[in-house]
Amino acid sequence: MRVLLKLILDCDPDAAWRALQSPTSFREVSFPWADFSSLEPGGFPTVWSAGAHPVTVRALRAVSIGAQQIDISFPGSPAPGVRVLRDSGGGRSGILGVIPKLDHRMAVSADPAGPDSEGRVRTLYRDQLIVKAGLLTPAAWYSLWAFWQWRGLRLRQLAPTWAYDPEAS
Repeated sequence: MRVLLKLILDCDPDAAWRALQSPTSFREVSFPWADFSSLEPGGFPTVWSAGAHPVTVRALRAVSIGAQQIDISFPGSPAPGVRVLRDSGGGRSGILGVIPKLDHRMAVSADPAGPDSEGRVRTLYRDQLIVKAGLLTPAAWYSLWAFWQWRGLRLRQLAPTWAYDPEAS
């Protein structure tokens, strides 16, 4: 089953792309419903790198719901100007173990409507999660769908605070 989001974010695509690659942003859009702690030596990296990133997850900061592996990759662009981040990890223990494999793809590009009335380029954000949990897929889908609605709200709230500071030449 699929969970989908399609949003226009009030930030430029470079800022959105940088936020997608940030474990801090990942935690901010999930909080308070889910809180993630890194199991990597030294904790979360500043920026996600390709590869496996093990985490533990707590619901409402109080209840452990298990361990998860975040497995990051950066597939090629499906179209010019589109950047994609993929997590193909899954649950490893606890309640999360019900979903041992997932396919989560997030894509950003410039808003196809063009700049807003003030000349700012906004971001088209697309998010797809494919859930497979055997007989428990409907229950897993519903709870993830509800959580994804929260993520969408948080993405829209946080996007205006993201800034892109290009490197000095």
